[in-house]
Amino acid sequence: MIRGVYCASATPLNDDQSPDLGALADHARALVADGCDGIALLGTTGEANSFSLTERRTILEAAAKAVGPERLLPGTGVNALPETIELTRHALSLGVNRVVMLPPNYYKGVSDEGLFRAYAHVIETIGDNRLRIVLYHIPQVSGVPIGHDLIERLVTAFPGTVVGIKDSAGKIENMTAMIERFPGFSVLAGADPLLLPLMGQGGAGCITATSNLVADSLATVFRHHADPIRAAEVAAAQARINAFRDLSNSYTQIPAIKAMVAYRHGRSLWARTRAPLVPLSASELAELKDRLIAIGATVKDLAA
Repeated sequence: MIRGVYCASATPLNDDQSPDLGALADHARALVADGCDGIALLGTTGEANSFSLTERRTILEAAAKAVGPERLLPGTGVNALPETIELTRHALSLGVNRVVMLPPNYYKGVSDEGLFRAYAHVIETIGDNRLRIVLYHIPQVSGVPIGHDLIERLVTAFPGTVVGIKDSAGKIENMTAMIERFPGFSVLAGADPLLLPLMGQGGAGCITATSNLVADSLATVFRHHADPIRAAEVAAAQARINAFRDLSNSYTQIPAIKAMVAYRHGRSLWARTRAPLVPLSASELAELKDRLIAIGATVKDLAA
């Protein structure tokens, strides 16, 4: 099983909007030091769909050099299946054998048969037994849900390759139903407040945006959730997680997460976003700084 705390890492940008690979590498190393088991690059929080294939390859290469390919769980699923294949093969060429894969999602209302054929085409074309795929269920963004019957078809047809799912729909009932129906399948929470209840039901961990900021607390919950002696410590860690999550959600989430990372590292480049996302305004940044301090965050003044 793929288990642990994985950060849905944000992506820093230079003034010309290109990825800042040095800042990304520094952040990746800091996340590992915080207690992350791995880093899920190039997902929703990482603005993956705003980057070209060349940029995505370059970002993955920089992260692999910084923390090692075994710690990475990059997103490789895009709408064009040949590009999904290209990105996944590139990951494998670096020694990254675990990927998160969105379904093709431009066309809505597609059948399970169509989605099965899409995933099957990718897996069969790549034809590499090293490959491990975590499905990505985020229907509120993709518009294409991944249902349990589709999962059953995939894990039956490709055992050992389709090994888990990131569920970002925010419904604990859906996650627990998958745990019950698919023993040994890694069900990973995409929402930080659900890590603790999910672990109590046999979940595998999380892939979340707030771990850019509080991975140490998420690691405490993951590792000690079942230890009654540390129950107070786990509850305090979950409360801290929720405070950071609630703060990011009080703004547009991805620009807010990036601004919070900017204050963590003291570097304004982290607050930049690619259009169509818009960074927080100067007044919002000032307000956010005060609110971070109020919840106990260590805040650094922003420099270039």
